[in-house]
Amino acid sequence: MDLTLLYRGPLASCDYDCPYCPFAKRRDSTARLRADRAALERFAAWAADRTGDRLSLLFTPWGEALVRSWYRRTLADLSRLPHIRRVAVQTNLSCRTDWLAGADPGTLALWCTYHPGQTPYDRFLAKCRDLTERGIRFSVGVVGLPEHLEAARRLRAELPAHVYLWINAAEGHVYDDAEADRWTALDPLFPYSRHPHASAGLPCRTGDSVISVDGDGTVRRCHFVRAELGNLYDGSYRAALRPRACPLAVCDCHIGYVHLETLPLYDVFAGGVLERVPAVPPPAVPPPAGSVLPLAGCAPPSAGSAQHSARIATFTTRAETATPARPARRQGATGSRP
Repeated sequence: MDLTLLYRGPLASCDYDCPYCPFAKRRDSTARLRADRAALERFAAWAADRTGDRLSLLFTPWGEALVRSWYRRTLADLSRLPHIRRVAVQTNLSCRTDWLAGADPGTLALWCTYHPGQTPYDRFLAKCRDLTERGIRFSVGVVGLPEHLEAARRLRAELPAHVYLWINAAEGHVYDDAEADRWTALDPLFPYSRHPHASAGLPCRTGDSVISVDGDGTVRRCHFVRAELGNLYDGSYRAALRPRACPLAVCDCHIGYVHLETLPLYDVFAGGVLERVPAVPPPAVPPPAGSVLPLAGCAPPSAGSAQHSARIATFTTRAETATPARPARRQGATGSRP
């Protein structure tokens, strides 16, 4: 079985104080940290034993994981296992990077976010250059707030050309076309983040080839749908895996809508879906205002088969005839840490 798992344990503490994040400067108790470490070790042991499967793992903590030694060690260890296709983590990159020497750069990848005002710009850029020298796959992102624009422009100018700089629409912020164009000039894929995606009744890979797992092993289709599919550790989730439609009115977080089959993002990010690294570097010239297009050189959404196309058409018809539900509020200012 090829399976992608998004893991989120009890950890909720962060070393940054971002005003747009509810977990800023939160401190976990000693008991909570011990519970998080035990939960992570249990999950890692399960993944290590699944030698008959091909696993791709994305760690999406509420807080900052890589300042904790058990996350650094676990990521490095998992990256060296032959049945692990990818292991990635969302991080503010505040940790040291020497631990990466023990990881397999062909498997490990980082989803990095730069938070202006929380760390010196030169320090963050130096760490990005260190990742490049180590051959680590990574992307870098910025929350699309007006006060971040100049820092984002500087970062785009000084990052290696092959490193994708993504921009997440900020929670509660409305972008007029002129402002959206400024962000799209930095990230040609920003139009995907600018507006929530209508998803009710549409086919999504979550609950089939993609699942969400918490520290207790409870399996859900994704972080945003609370219905449980079973438990990872007793294997009860496996019988529940099947193609299914999205039950929510909208999906407005990248780690959710990237899995919608009606969007071309699996082609755009082919080989780098978990770490948000496009298959082809973004074009220098942004697409026309209002357009949402795959990157140059990427194929259009791949149907794979007539059956696949018919299934999307069926789901689309259901969505068009469904009664629209109240739109969900954007979950998390980064669009990636709900």
